[in-house]
Amino acid sequence: MAETPLQMTERLYGKLQRRKHAASKWSKAYEGDRPLLFTSPEFSTQTGGLFDEFSDNWCATVPDATVERLMPIAFRLEDGTVDQVAGRAWRRSECDVEIGLALLEALITGRSYALVWNNSAGVEITFQNASSAIVEYVPGRRRLRKAGLMTWRDWDTEFATLFTPDMVYRWQRPTREGGAWTGRTAGLSRGEPSHIPNPLGTVPLVELPNRSRLHGKPRSEIATVLPLQDAVNTLWAHLMTASDGLALPARAVLGMDRPVREIVDPESGEVVGEEDLPLDRFRSDRLLWLEQQGASIAEFSAADLDNYLRVIEVAVQHIAAQTRTPPSYLTGQLVNVSPDGFAASEAGLIAKVTEMQRHFGAALREIMRLEALAQGESGRAESIALGSVVWRDPQFRSDSQYADALVKLKSLGVPDEALWERIPGVTPDEIERWKTMRTDAAGAILGGNVAELFGPKPVPGEDAPADELPEAA
Repeated sequence: MAETPLQMTERLYGKLQRRKHAASKWSKAYEGDRPLLFTSPEFSTQTGGLFDEFSDNWCATVPDATVERLMPIAFRLEDGTVDQVAGRAWRRSECDVEIGLALLEALITGRSYALVWNNSAGVEITFQNASSAIVEYVPGRRRLRKAGLMTWRDWDTEFATLFTPDMVYRWQRPTREGGAWTGRTAGLSRGEPSHIPNPLGTVPLVELPNRSRLHGKPRSEIATVLPLQDAVNTLWAHLMTASDGLALPARAVLGMDRPVREIVDPESGEVVGEEDLPLDRFRSDRLLWLEQQGASIAEFSAADLDNYLRVIEVAVQHIAAQTRTPPSYLTGQLVNVSPDGFAASEAGLIAKVTEMQRHFGAALREIMRLEALAQGESGRAESIALGSVVWRDPQFRSDSQYADALVKLKSLGVPDEALWERIPGVTPDEIERWKTMRTDAAGAILGGNVAELFGPKPVPGEDAPADELPEAA
């Protein structure tokens, strides 16, 4: 028996709820909200909640170092030309800003989503996190979307939208226990149906997966970092606890009774006992009398805390190796390193980012294909599906290195337009403006209007400095 839209909604909603736990776990780890693990029950009892909010957070450094190298700047059609229409639609939806957040979310939780929809203001692209959207694929077809579900909550009502290739089902239900999904009425105009045909003919919700496998689910970038992160936090807690009592030399008084004072009855004036004298005053005054015969001072040397630091350094090195994060991001030590050595240290990160550009690029092409379909341009949709995404160079180089490389490529006959595209941060719009300026300059030269480029030709003898005037006969 075929599954009804309501049954599909409930099934996908349950699957989404089960995913929320993992997404919340990775999000909290990125924020540094991580309980202190690998400690004994005695340690937790003695320290109480002293280290509840402490975290030497490397789980944020690893995805941040990756996402700052992922910056799409344009989309190419099948023939290699830049799609100016897609670029305008991309900026109109502020995707040039939001894409960084979507890719960061995919690196943290393993996936994020993009919704393409044609509303009253035009085609809009919005990004969703892994806790509010889910996509289901046709069995055996890893890229053919069967359905998509997006949920959100507004006060005491929960909303859900189910996308299928043919229809869009809009639901709502009260947030209290046992509330059933019904056709949506909130936010719709009078007489507007809750379920409408899908004008795109395909599921408009696209998944941006991170490092998915053929037989596995997308993976978070901090999955390998978290165990080492827990170990580092524990080592820091032990180090700081030890430094509180053992970081300074300790002194002991030998051969002398503990200082006491007499307890006097205020009515009779007689001594009725004695009590230990508080040592706080001796600590604050840094003064002590040794009156007993044979009394002396002994000293215990401070504990060596470098053992903790060495283990922490090894753990951080393991994080760098397993995540291919350059040591300069983790240790902050970069002294007298040659450009070739610095490039070699970033080789692993560059290779990882280049691989991610290929996988994320497929999802971005699908997003812009849906944008073209929503505009009613099926030809452009097919062309951009076979095109490519233009990414910013993931390797950071100095201006002199870029200039030197471009000059060498120019000597090989590479066209200027291809060289301009290699300049970091240059957008296709700027390249078009440069081409226009070059054409105008060439036209001015061929037309004999050199003064427009360089200004009027100076007349000999006019406005010349006094020391340059010809000598009088």
